[in-house]
Amino acid sequence: MIPKIILGKGARATRRLIGYLYGPGSANEHTDPHLVASWNDFAPDPGRSPHRNPKDVEDQLAAQLDQPVKMLGDKAPTTTVWHCPVRAAPEDPILTDAQWADVARRIVAAAGIAPEGDDEACRRVAVRHADDHIHIAATLVRQDGRRPRRDHDIRAVQREARKIEADLGLRRLNPGDGTAAKRPTSKEHFKAKRQGQDTTTREILRTRVRRAVAAASTETEFFAVLEATGVTVRPKTGPSGDILGYSVALPGDLNRHGEPIWFSGSTLAGDLSLPKIRHRLTATTPEPATAQPADPWHQATAATEHIPRRLTHGDDHVAQGQLVALGGALDLLPLAAPAAARSELERAAAVFERATRSRITADFDSARVLRRSVQTILRTRAATRDGAGLAMLLDAALIAVAFAKHWHRTHQHAQQEAAAQQALVHLQTAYAQVAVPVLDDLARRAPGIQTKQRYARHLQQAVPEHADRILKDPAWDALTTTLADAETAGHNPATLLDQALGQRTLDDARNPARALTWRIHRLGQRHAPSPLAQAAMARSTTRLPATPVHPPTATPTAVQQPQVRRR
Repeated sequence: MIPKIILGKGARATRRLIGYLYGPGSANEHTDPHLVASWNDFAPDPGRSPHRNPKDVEDQLAAQLDQPVKMLGDKAPTTTVWHCPVRAAPEDPILTDAQWADVARRIVAAAGIAPEGDDEACRRVAVRHADDHIHIAATLVRQDGRRPRRDHDIRAVQREARKIEADLGLRRLNPGDGTAAKRPTSKEHFKAKRQGQDTTTREILRTRVRRAVAAASTETEFFAVLEATGVTVRPKTGPSGDILGYSVALPGDLNRHGEPIWFSGSTLAGDLSLPKIRHRLTATTPEPATAQPADPWHQATAATEHIPRRLTHGDDHVAQGQLVALGGALDLLPLAAPAAARSELERAAAVFERATRSRITADFDSARVLRRSVQTILRTRAATRDGAGLAMLLDAALIAVAFAKHWHRTHQHAQQEAAAQQALVHLQTAYAQVAVPVLDDLARRAPGIQTKQRYARHLQQAVPEHADRILKDPAWDALTTTLADAETAGHNPATLLDQALGQRTLDDARNPARALTWRIHRLGQRHAPSPLAQAAMARSTTRLPATPVHPPTATPTAVQQPQVRRR
């Protein structure tokens, strides 16, 4: 059950709202509008007055609601209308008028509009014009002339909605922490539907602004990227000429006066205001480029592989910074992905966006490498031609998102935890779309039987507990090709296997050969050591036991670690 508070002001605010509630709606979606509750239980009902002109009854109802406001004259508040639609989930049972009346009573009591037993509370009505929702309309002057005490009414009605869900057996929504982005309004949804679009303008702009933030290194570059993606930008300047904020619009998205419909960054999401974007850009300014930069796919993968440890062993500020950087990487990956995987990656980024925000202040500087490497990937598109880099990065991202889900669970961030779970589903689909063709191509180039047997013998000696699973994994042939390619480049395959096995345990790997393929792929593209160096390493190197990221022990009160399965 979702309540949403909207405030109105102006001389005719109440009349406009009543007219809308009893009108046809933006897309003729209003059916049988009628009162289910009112402050005195006998307010005039435009939907149930068949012998009178409905417009006259609407005038009468609005006048009665406004009466306490009019009595104050010039002392009346500027904001006079409190409007709260309350919507049930699609799978919820249809509530009766009496049940909706009780919902309205509880909501206005929680908000401070009409506390229980207060006969001098604000005047209010609840109008039902569809099976799944009501609209509560109230005026913000009590009948005794005082103002209602509605401190923190948004949080209060959300808490009450969670209780109503439990009491009525409705779908239980996750409690929030006030950091969610603003949802599109019903009017925006209906407009998108009329225009044949699945996504509202607000959501399109939020995605493009997030991508611009993730792709930019400076404020100037941020605005340039926005304009390059087809967004119209309107800076807000102060008397000194300094830019204080910005608004964005989509070309062709006009109001009834033919003017662009503008959205400020802060109304798209709290972390997209210009001051917060500036802080993020300043805190993650790229370091000077090195003479011989590393492969950005390898850098991004390595940085992503560090995220689970930072979520389980780092402080909360570092962990939050890692989540923001991971969200930025997911925002940009669709731009570097093949067309087949782009849709699922966009969905993953859209839902994981909720998992990037919490009340914890982020340490952005801790995620500098991931941010910089993904930006480099976009500037060097040729590096994505074989798909291996993207598959390797997605493999690491799946683990990182699984740990993000667990981190939010331990911090009781219910909405963020649910968002991470949704992102996992889309990422797994995208990973299969990207990785399967790459693995199939590697498997077709598998080395001869003797070479494969040699690799198998080393596995059986090095990790007897996992050797059988690795040899039976469908990706075994792909792994042998990767080892053979590395051997051709001058690497010792046994040494590479030892290094790959020591990076992270295979205990939670659903496809251990796949996991090793990507590890060997990264290790094998490093500069091969000389024969003398190889001989020295062979004499002196002993494989260290794989150390899991999870804490080795857990107390009875500890939260269970996530059961992560590698692809």
